[in-house]
Amino acid sequence: MSSLRLAARRPVFRCLNTSPAPLCSNPQLRHSTRSSRTDIEALLKQSARPKGSRANEDFVSVHRAEAMRRAALVRKRNWLALGAALSMIAPIILVRLWDVPPLEDKGGKEENPSRGIIDMIMGPPTKTDAPRKAAEEFQGKKVVIAAGDKVIAAPADSENPQASDPDAIELVETGTSYVPYFPRTIRLTTATAGPGGMASDAEYTLLGLGIRKVSFLRVQVYVVGLYVKTADLSTLQNHLINTVNPTASALIPDEKNDLRQALLDPEKSNKIWESILSKDGTGGVDMAFRVVPCRGTDFKHLQDGWMRGIASRTDEVRRKQAELIRQQAAENKSIALPKPVEDGEFSDESFGVAMKEFRNLFQGKGKAPKGSVIILTRNKNGTLGALYQPLVQGERKQEKMGPSSWLGEVKDERVGRLVWLLYLGGQNVSSEPARQSIVDGCIDIVERPVGTLETMVH
Repeated sequence: MSSLRLAARRPVFRCLNTSPAPLCSNPQLRHSTRSSRTDIEALLKQSARPKGSRANEDFVSVHRAEAMRRAALVRKRNWLALGAALSMIAPIILVRLWDVPPLEDKGGKEENPSRGIIDMIMGPPTKTDAPRKAAEEFQGKKVVIAAGDKVIAAPADSENPQASDPDAIELVETGTSYVPYFPRTIRLTTATAGPGGMASDAEYTLLGLGIRKVSFLRVQVYVVGLYVKTADLSTLQNHLINTVNPTASALIPDEKNDLRQALLDPEKSNKIWESILSKDGTGGVDMAFRVVPCRGTDFKHLQDGWMRGIASRTDEVRRKQAELIRQQAAENKSIALPKPVEDGEFSDESFGVAMKEFRNLFQGKGKAPKGSVIILTRNKNGTLGALYQPLVQGERKQEKMGPSSWLGEVKDERVGRLVWLLYLGGQNVSSEPARQSIVDGCIDIVERPVGTLETMVH
């Protein structure tokens, strides 16, 4: 008990026990005694409570209040962080998913008036008598549905257009609204001049296509499609069949499954396509990649993507080569292990010069707007070429394709082979949907006997 409480109790005991009369007879002492008695009774009531339990109760109450306050602040912080993140992500999603509709002439009455937010979310209404929008265009031509449910692009003034018309372009859907169609066939000018010094062109058939996406948001960068020279389709067919059954003229279902698994396997796909790309002369295959940006970009961005892919492939080859050398040294060279490439294939000076030539193809070329076309070609000799076809404004503000321009070429076959392997072979390809579609196209051409191949497109 504290000394203060002891000192306060002494007058009480004196007043009540020892000398009550003098204390009660003196008015001043009577008044002081009453006030002190009240104070002492309050002190006694407080001192009557258990000390230990009160300390614990106070500690628990304060601890609970602090925990509740802290939990409320944490919840508030989390909600604020979620709101900040959504406020940044929502505009990105809106910009990526919906294009701004083009300005239209408001002079006449609209046939299909806009429904505001409904059109933005659900899309414009489609007519019940057409499976696709009839007002879409491709390279300045109107997209229509021809006989056999074929999608073609024909001149707007043509009546009853058909896929066999000379001015019609048969189309293949890409799966994205940014670049909705790819042509089934294209014509490319050959690198060598034909008879009389005139440049000749050849027809190329689409084998497969896909969308390249980047980042965790799966942003669509461009649509890429592999075209094979129509005259070389049977050659490619023969090479693919020989990888599974050299004595067969067509593959049975089990063999087709084996070929599909091999073309999707990281190691086997590299070997198959390297073997095909290494052929030249009559065994070579002319190919081309058609790249169409899904949104405005520039050549520097596309170049950096290809350069990083090539660098990763060459580093992987060097790593495997170093691993084999260490393994041979550990076994004292008792056996000869296979090597993925020749010694120093990508380490010589000529390969570095070839990579500089590849970089110069796109150096300082500026912008590559949405819908423009970049074509990478690879002939039987392995020479890599590049063409560019811009998208220009035509009459009535309609977009159409401009004239093609030749960007240059790289004669070192290793550069073209590495660019092709970025999409066809290995563990990580630039576009997995494109590889899947190309593999489907390869399976379609190997199920027909050699010499009876028809044009097949995915």
